[in-house]
Amino acid sequence: MIDIGVNLTSGRFSKDREQVLESAWAQGINALIITGTSVEGSRDAAALAASDSRRLFATAGVHPHEAKTWDEAAAQQLRTLVQQPQVVAIGECGLDFNRDFSPRPDQLACFEAQLALAAEMGKPVFLHQRDAHEEFMPILRRYRDQLPGAVVHCFTGTGEELEDYLSLDCHVGVTGWVCDEKRGGELRELVSRIPADRLLVETDAPYLTPHNLPKKPKGNRNEPAFLTYVIEKIAQCRNESFEALAETTAYNAEKFFQLPRN
Repeated sequence: MIDIGVNLTSGRFSKDREQVLESAWAQGINALIITGTSVEGSRDAAALAASDSRRLFATAGVHPHEAKTWDEAAAQQLRTLVQQPQVVAIGECGLDFNRDFSPRPDQLACFEAQLALAAEMGKPVFLHQRDAHEEFMPILRRYRDQLPGAVVHCFTGTGEELEDYLSLDCHVGVTGWVCDEKRGGELRELVSRIPADRLLVETDAPYLTPHNLPKKPKGNRNEPAFLTYVIEKIAQCRNESFEALAETTAYNAEKFFQLPRN
């Protein structure tokens, strides 16, 4: 099993990060992709990934919430980070018009600049889109043929949005949102429409704790060890075995991020 999106540098893991990792390995997780969401955060993610080159990897990018910080210096720092072997994708990047923590013009410019950088560096992109699909798609479409891969992280969209992503040969990341009884109904219906070779799984820990956990964790903190519950729910929705889905999604992640085989 491979968790393609975990915010392992979050302060919520500062007191027991090593224990969290040991729990993940004990649960059968083979590798983690640590998400970078700012230049500083991406630097931290890359440093943490370098501590275990067989099992930890990182993305480097500027989240739309941080787009107001984007400038040429940020671009140069990302370009340097991406040259490190443990950095396997550019992102988390995209658009978020739900909260608008950064002005929309800044988000648009930051997103396009990172797609251009990914095309230049030959890296796949780890994408974020919330309430901005109409603006997101034309930008992604312009660059998609120049990118080795694109994954829409934490997909929670509509059937039409899913078809748009699949039409661009994107991978789709599914989180514990699928386990949410109230909010995850549409996703549970759509997850069977994701082609097997396009499906990736993630926890987005410490967020989006799966609701099918037998016991609510302390502080409701999600962990990469809980990826098994995400896979279990997706497998039920797709009428597949847990083992087959775990194997398929791990293979997809290895191929997408060009990870070494363990």
